[in-house]
Amino acid sequence: MPAIPALNLARKLSLIHEHWTPKVIAEMNDYQFKLVKLHGEFVWHSHADTDETFIVLAGQLRIELRDGHIDLGQGEMAVIPKGVEHKPCAAQEVHAMLIEPRGVLNTGDQGGERSAPNDVWI
Repeated sequence: MPAIPALNLARKLSLIHEHWTPKVIAEMNDYQFKLVKLHGEFVWHSHADTDETFIVLAGQLRIELRDGHIDLGQGEMAVIPKGVEHKPCAAQEVHAMLIEPRGVLNTGDQGGERSAPNDVWI
């Protein structure tokens, strides 16, 4: 049986030096677990074919929705259903984990200059 490593989230986060660029730390079936640092406002976007899970590890994250918003603190999570337009915002730096299928673009249907490369592992 291959060795199964323990992943230290704080150590992995220390390797991330930019905002809004998720990095893969593990896969389960076709789903990726990504760590990301967030600060400021992102772009409005949606994911037509998949839900997206946000888990806040540190800080306060607001996810704007067209009909309201979700506020998440440390230890809280939310699942944004597929097709729902959203815009993450962080007044101060937030550390978060994203769970989504392999190949999902961080800017969803919006694309553009804020799109981060996929499948970048740390």
